[in-house]
Amino acid sequence: MSAAALIFALLGLAVAAFLVARARAAAFAGRRVFASAADRISSIHSRPAYHGWYVALWALVPALILVLGWSLVGEGIVADRTIASLPAESRPQTALDRQAFLAEVRGVVSGQLAGAFNPSADAAVPVYRSIKTQWSLVIAGLAALLAASGGGFAWLRVRPHFRARPRVERFVMVVLVLSSLVSILTTFGIVLSLIYESIEFFRRVSPFEFLFGTNWSPQTAIRADQVGSTGAFGAVPLFWGTIFIGAIIAMIVAIPLGLMSAIYLTQYAKPRSRRIMKPMLEVLAGVPTVVYGYFAALTVAPAVRDFALSIGISNASSESALAAGVVMGIMIIPFVSSMADDSITAVPAAMRDGSLAMGATTSETIKRVLIPAALPGIVGGVLLAVSRAIGETMIVVMAAGLAANLTANPFQSVTTVTAQIVQLLTGDQEFDSAKTLSAFALGLVLFAVTLCLNIYALSVVKRYREAYE
Repeated sequence: MSAAALIFALLGLAVAAFLVARARAAAFAGRRVFASAADRISSIHSRPAYHGWYVALWALVPALILVLGWSLVGEGIVADRTIASLPAESRPQTALDRQAFLAEVRGVVSGQLAGAFNPSADAAVPVYRSIKTQWSLVIAGLAALLAASGGGFAWLRVRPHFRARPRVERFVMVVLVLSSLVSILTTFGIVLSLIYESIEFFRRVSPFEFLFGTNWSPQTAIRADQVGSTGAFGAVPLFWGTIFIGAIIAMIVAIPLGLMSAIYLTQYAKPRSRRIMKPMLEVLAGVPTVVYGYFAALTVAPAVRDFALSIGISNASSESALAAGVVMGIMIIPFVSSMADDSITAVPAAMRDGSLAMGATTSETIKRVLIPAALPGIVGGVLLAVSRAIGETMIVVMAAGLAANLTANPFQSVTTVTAQIVQLLTGDQEFDSAKTLSAFALGLVLFAVTLCLNIYALSVVKRYREAYE
């Protein structure tokens, strides 16, 4: 029996335990025949549903932990037992041989391969299948035993004055705490992995060269006598390209358009127009970035090049920072507009009405009352848009190119940190080379920049929120 089938079976048992326990708890309340419905419920400590959940959790959770644990370690145990049962001369000797051997065996067992290329792997298929079946039956039996034992234990505790509700709520609280810890632990794991790999990179490359060098050419040679065997890892062109495209050109497009659209939709548009235009604007946020990339590469980039040639710029590239930045700005307009819209709408109506009552016009009220009061949300939306822009990859790869140029000419090709990370980790790479490890160093810098943006956003929001509260 597969792990998925076993989990569905356990869920079915848990549902049955819930229904039976709830019916039993309801029977306790129903013994007072001539009492009102409220008095019947008050005759037991917890409502029948809590008793049902208590029994269902005891029937499900221990068995589910066993099944999930087996799904993590089961394949390794079955593989070890299979290899141990083979003759010594048929066993794989190295880790790569073992990996290839088990891949063939599992492919034949699952039906993806008609037969194994290795005769030893072909002979190990029935052994693997037999051991896996035996262990699956053992785990299924243990899971059923745990479900029955846990459910029976909880069933015996279902009494009129049993405190089922605090126990169920405590379990829910533990689940919520663990769920909140997942994001924190994930962040720590990402940071630790980035730091570890970055330390390995900086053992090969000087941090000063990486942070302040202006030549980026990470193509290291296989042999020491080849040209460019040491590579060049000056990341300043990448940092500048990220800022130039994501934080300058894209923001020049997104901030005015997003803010003005939010002001129009909240202050000037009629309710019917708002109901139509706001969803149409937010549709932009759901368009895949690869579609924006095609639009930038096939439509915007040629138009930008033709415009540059028409004004006398002869060295304009077909892949330019301006084309990528404009399309990226269009992509993040909904982020700015939505946050600004929500922030302006959340401003108390008394502030707007008081300004108008003092004789201010609508435009004066917007500039001097609504925008300052909604500034924390607007700043948050802008910083969210910046974080989104500096993490964009597809538009840059398709419209701005991969050339690490340190230039302020928007008609030239530039690249960003994220585009280089993709290029460095694509294909068959050696993960102990400076070229591949540089991707982790770039990721660490990108993470630090995003963290600083978030801290600055919180400080701005806190400062202005205190001023208006």
